[in-house]
This record gives sequence, C-alpha cells and structure tokens, in this order.
Amino acid sequence: MATAFSSDGEAALRREPGPAAAAAPRGDLDGFYEMGRAAAFVRGGGFRKVALQFPDELLADAAAVAARMEAATAAEMYVLGDTTYGSCCVDEVAAEHVGAEAVLHYGPACLSPCRKLPVLHIFGQQPLDVGCCAEAFRELYPDRQSRVVVLSDVVYAHAMGELEQQLCPEYPNIVFSRVVCGDPPGPAPPREVWRFGRQFPVEAPGGLQDCAMFYVGAEGLALTSFMLTWNCCPFSSFDPATGCGRRETLNVNRALMRRLYLVERARDARVVGILVGTLGVVGYLAVLQHLRELLRQAGKRSYTLAVGKPNPAKLANFLEVDIFVLVACAQNSLLDSSDFYRPIVTPYELELACNPAREWTGNYLTDFRDLLPGACAHVELPPAVPAAEAVPDISLITGEMRAAHLCEPLAPQLPPSTTLACRDQMRALAEISPAASFLESRSWRGLEQQLGQTPVSKAVQGRRGIAIAYEDEGRKQP
Repeated sequence: MATAFSSDGEAALRREPGPAAAAAPRGDLDGFYEMGRAAAFVRGGGFRKVALQFPDELLADAAAVAARMEAATAAEMYVLGDTTYGSCCVDEVAAEHVGAEAVLHYGPACLSPCRKLPVLHIFGQQPLDVGCCAEAFRELYPDRQSRVVVLSDVVYAHAMGELEQQLCPEYPNIVFSRVVCGDPPGPAPPREVWRFGRQFPVEAPGGLQDCAMFYVGAEGLALTSFMLTWNCCPFSSFDPATGCGRRETLNVNRALMRRLYLVERARDARVVGILVGTLGVVGYLAVLQHLRELLRQAGKRSYTLAVGKPNPAKLANFLEVDIFVLVACAQNSLLDSSDFYRPIVTPYELELACNPAREWTGNYLTDFRDLLPGACAHVELPPAVPAAEAVPDISLITGEMRAAHLCEPLAPQLPPSTTLACRDQMRALAEISPAASFLESRSWRGLEQQLGQTPVSKAVQGRRGIAIAYEDEGRKQP
C-alpha cells in the first residue's frame, strides 16, 4: 500500500524513451481520422483557431493530422497533448487557453454534452470483423425471437450498419442503438432510451427489463457503466481484439454491494471532499452547489478540491477528509478506490447517504445531471427537524449512533462559496473540529508573474536526479 502513495521516482528518471504504442494500424490517416468530414466542419463553421484533442495512444499522429488539417482549412491548429481530466471528456479549459473557437475530439469519448465550444467527435474507425461478430451473436442468442439491444464502443460505431444488415433478417426483435452527441432536443418519448450518447427504442411489452444487451467492444469503464445502469438486463459482449463473444460474468449484484458499502461509509463521514473531475460537462457547477447544500443540511463539512486527475498520492495529502465524492462524466465517476487511502463515491451514492427522501430502488445513476432539479431522478430534500427530535440511527460499520434525518444547524453557517479556491482572504469556521480546523489552516500559493520586478536571466542547467539524492550532493562539502 505504501508504494501507491509515494515512490522515489528513480524508475521514471532512468526509463529510456521508446516508440509510442499504436492502438491500431493507421496507415491511412485520411480514412482513420476522417479528414474530409473534419475539414468540412472547420470550413463550414468559419473557425480560424481549432484545438485538436488526442488521447495518449493517438498522440503519435497528432503532428501529421494537424499539418494536414491546416493545409486543408487554412485555420490554425493547436494540439492538446495532456488533458486536465479524462481523455474521454472534451477539455474546453485547455482549448480556451489558446483561444480556440472549436474542438476536434479524437478517440473514445463519453459523449457528455459541452457547455461552450462547438465539438466534432472523430472516434477513429477501429477494424471489426463483422462476420465473426455476427457468428458470436448467433451462438449467444440461438433463439431467433430474442429481444436484444446492440450497443457498441464508439470506435466500432462505423461498422454497426453492416452488422445490422446481417442480423436483422434473422432476428426480427433486435434493436441497434445509434451514437448521438448531446442531449435530445426535447423530452424523450416514453418508449425511447437516450443515455450515454446512445439512443434506441424499447419495443418489448415489459420495457427494457425484458431485453438483453449485446455490447461490441472491450471490457472497460463504458461497459461497467452500462451494466450498473441497466442492471435488470442480462449482458453479453464481443471483444473485437480477441474475436471472442461471452456472457458477462461480472457479478453486478456483488459490484452493487460494494457501492452500497461505500454509501454506508458516506453516512458515517463527517468531512467530505468534493473532487472536481470535469470542467466541461454541462451542469457541473450546479451539481457542485447541490452537493454543498446537501452536505450542509446533513451536518457534514465539505471542501471543494480541484486536483486534476485523482490518484492515491494526491488524495493522501488530505488525511482530514473522511470520504471523497467525484463529480465527473458518467464513465469516469465509477472510480475504483481500493488503492486510495479514503474511499471515493459518486454524487448519486452521496445522495443515498445524505438525503433521507431518496430510497434505493435498484436503479443506479452514473450521470450526475439526473440528480439536479427538473431532471428525471431529482428528489427534494425533506424539511429539517430539530436536533433534539432527530431519530437516531446505528452505523452498520462502526456501531455508533448517528442522526437519520436532516437536522437544523445549531450554529449559523457560512455563506456558500462561489469560487473553487479562496486566494486572498481567510474565513473562520462557525464550528471548529480538530480535523476541519487543520484543513482550514492549510493554504497553497501558485506562481506569481511579478511582471517588471524579476530581472531577466539566461536559462542554465539545473540539478539532476531526484529530490532525496541529487547527483551533485555527494561532492558538496558542509
């Protein structure tokens, strides 16, 4: 466990750089990256500055793609090499740093709607053996009357039309989902599903619970999110990399038991850290404020933390926090926190822990926008009761007593903060606990430009090695 929080860093310093691993053969850049469609998008919008966002596995082609796009559109292209959060989300913050007017997002995507900039998703057309996939489907579903919804990873969406042509004549009740970007223009029809950037009709008499799901793609966060959300449906999958189909053996009930255990941990927590995991998904500011208000009424203290991509080493610096809640896109919110010092829950799990009016119905929500007022799954907070009248509850983990209802605060609360960080003023706490007092006293200061005050100097070679043992330390005399 210690190696997860810290290391001497020597392995990274001694590592020899090698060629980037290619996700797939990309000899035809024009076809793989759909240069024609991308150039038409840029020219049609009249964009003069465009940001190109690549995941790590496609960065090797970034320079060639940017050069071809500039030649085809006469627009300036800027490559976003390192995203602030998950590469599946559009990094509008990095794009705005260069004044980009639009974003071309390459590679796998969560298809979460963006707030400001126009976006064109280019998934990259990964190869798929359609005949092998169709044969695997026939073996998994020998009954030709089976009601099956076909989902796919976005990188295989280009081949779903050919797969549909092969299977639809044999399976009259099969339904293929469509990849869509953004939210529906209006309320979705009652017998139509529009989630995770997929849209498909539900024609079974009993609704979605009478359907099976067939997923084309490798095991990953997208499949896990689908299985937890639609946990009433049996899942099977086809992995194009191995050419094998299988019934998914992931025990969804066991996974849900783990998540419900984290809900119980959230009920016991007194100090909660709200991790900002996205700055581009629509509604993230609203859900941050919603969670702060929820925790305030539940009698818990909250702190909003923007640390970029969370890892065990970063979050281990906040020992005073009992539990973290991650505000991220639907795919990145289900973070496995087994290696972390403190558990990480989703906004939905925090609502289950802190909102007495929300009951567990068996449905699991990974999209935080479903919790906001006006959304399909929003539940109003019940009125608070005096602390003396609160019904006690027993923790299933510690065995200690705790309040089961929202209680009226015993002391005046601070006004809600409107910024992520308070840089030039200190605020006192209304109720001081040892952990919260220590965390409130900690401060950070970033780089200050001090224009005109710092003399200009030439760049010189710095020290080499790692902080605990620089290479020149052995030659220095005391």
